[in-house]
Amino acid sequence: MSEATADKPWGGASTLNAASRASARQGGTWWLGAVAGLAWLLAAGVTVAWPDLHDWESTHQVAIAETAVGAWLLLLGALSPWLPLPGRRLRYWGPWLLALGLGFALWQVATAKFGWLPRPFFAPPQGIVDVFIEDWPRLLECVWRSLFLWGTGYFFGVTIGFLLGTAIGWSRLAAYWIQPVLKLIGPVPANAWIPIVFFVFPTTFSGSVFLIALASGIPVTILTWSGIASVGNAYYDVARTLGASNRFLILKVAVPAAMPHVFVGLFMGLYSSFAVLVVAELLGVKAGLGWYIQWATGWAAYANVHATLIIMALLCSGLVKLLFLVRDRTLSWQRGVVRW
Repeated sequence: MSEATADKPWGGASTLNAASRASARQGGTWWLGAVAGLAWLLAAGVTVAWPDLHDWESTHQVAIAETAVGAWLLLLGALSPWLPLPGRRLRYWGPWLLALGLGFALWQVATAKFGWLPRPFFAPPQGIVDVFIEDWPRLLECVWRSLFLWGTGYFFGVTIGFLLGTAIGWSRLAAYWIQPVLKLIGPVPANAWIPIVFFVFPTTFSGSVFLIALASGIPVTILTWSGIASVGNAYYDVARTLGASNRFLILKVAVPAAMPHVFVGLFMGLYSSFAVLVVAELLGVKAGLGWYIQWATGWAAYANVHATLIIMALLCSGLVKLLFLVRDRTLSWQRGVVRW
């Protein structure tokens, strides 16, 4: 081995390899941006070049939006070597953006252009945009009413579920009396309680709140119970040695240790309660997304139904994202240890 070779730092080869990998990733980012951008431009071309079978007011607006997305992706791909963070985002979401662009083009062909998916059961993108433009005041009111109803039911459900789960996991007496009831009503879908709700609750709003609370509370109860029961005895022994009371053991030992399980229950309860929201609003409320879907279905306005489903999906995704932010802040000690 020569002296020059012996003195050469080992980091030189790894640095060159890292630079090569970074260059390859940048090339892949540019390629993804170009292909995804072309897919969206293809969708715009399909939207504006072929005539629609029926008149849709927002066809040109949809084409302009698709063109803007395609141009933005092309520009982002070209600038990705100088924009590390957007380049990483484009590398991750590039396949999805490509699939969405091709999906929009196929959606246009199958609905507005050739009618393979016939009216009124299927609407093109511009048909859904027409709904948002023409009926946004009613949709906005329905969003507010649904969020208020869902938020009320979810709050009561997770609060009562957390208290019951803590009691079951901590107290043998509570477990003796509550566990059989929970095992009995837990598997029953919340929708099956509708006949009883009509008889027991004085208003449709209170009955709807009960259904949502039931759907969200049961997962929180079960997961909180599991979390409290899974806390190791060593934690309690150490705290008792230092003179901790039962209240301290519950609030400062059991509950913090069970929080990962509690958040899993919160996520499950959120999805379950959103699934019940539509049915709960069919009890007779005067406005809401579930009510809007029923009203639109009665008039065979399926474009309105599709627009409402998109709103519900976005709302649920936004609430899940918000819950993730709360979880990351509450369980900051867990970051990098547990991934879920």
